[in-house]
Amino acid sequence: MIIGAHLSIAKGMPAAIEQAQSIAANAFQFFTRNPRGGRARTIPMEEIEVFMGQRQEQSIEYVLGHMPYTINLATNRPDIHEFGKRTLLDDLQRFDAAGVEHLVMHPGSHLGDGIEVGVNRIAEALTYVFEHYQGKTRLLLETMAGHGTEIGSNLDEMEMIFSALGWPEQLGIGLDSCHLFAAGYDVTTNQGLDELAAEIDRKIGWRRVGMMHLNDSKKGLGSGIDRHEKIGQGMIGLDGIAKIINHGAYKDMPFVLETPVADYLEYGEEIRLVRQLRRE
Repeated sequence: MIIGAHLSIAKGMPAAIEQAQSIAANAFQFFTRNPRGGRARTIPMEEIEVFMGQRQEQSIEYVLGHMPYTINLATNRPDIHEFGKRTLLDDLQRFDAAGVEHLVMHPGSHLGDGIEVGVNRIAEALTYVFEHYQGKTRLLLETMAGHGTEIGSNLDEMEMIFSALGWPEQLGIGLDSCHLFAAGYDVTTNQGLDELAAEIDRKIGWRRVGMMHLNDSKKGLGSGIDRHEKIGQGMIGLDGIAKIINHGAYKDMPFVLETPVADYLEYGEEIRLVRQLRRE
């Protein structure tokens, strides 16, 4: 089972491997830069070389970068749109050099201008990015909860983005159990998981699914509210989490925890719990 949590690379990428070891994780996620701003830490090649060597030694099977929340490719503000696409291109290039498998980002919010207009703005930005990027790190658009004017809370909207771009190979999706649940996908039942899997296969294609953020939800099914909860302590519950991680369509993908913790060491307890729920 590939499972990890959101960790920090503020003290260097090798430090995140040490953190992953301490919580018995074989995967981890990190912010590519300040999550509320645009500042990025310079990562020297020497650090990347140490990171890649330690990653192989410690059997870290999956590494995911998360773009900052300030990136909005669907915005109607030209300055923010320009900043977003250039920042995304920069981060894809930076972390491709470190062998990171995926970067994940929220598709964006149309700010009242409508889904179609927002999708066209996302497509325009990603067209620019993919015209200038030739690396192996793949971009994943994250499924969203449906709050406000955000795009990507249903697979029809994701399909619109892929279609507008001509289905580029550099693009996939990342699932989030809390977001899916809040958006109205019942991930707590085998029937709901079967239906979601069939819809993914029909509208996006399973080969484009990169990973899942494994989070419980503070709010109920279809609430449209993105509020993560610790594993087993929310509305999805232990039984629901167990169904997700044991379901044939999802069980082999990387799982990354983004649950609310005061200290990253708390992730170790949740990882042990998830492993206990897994039926090999």
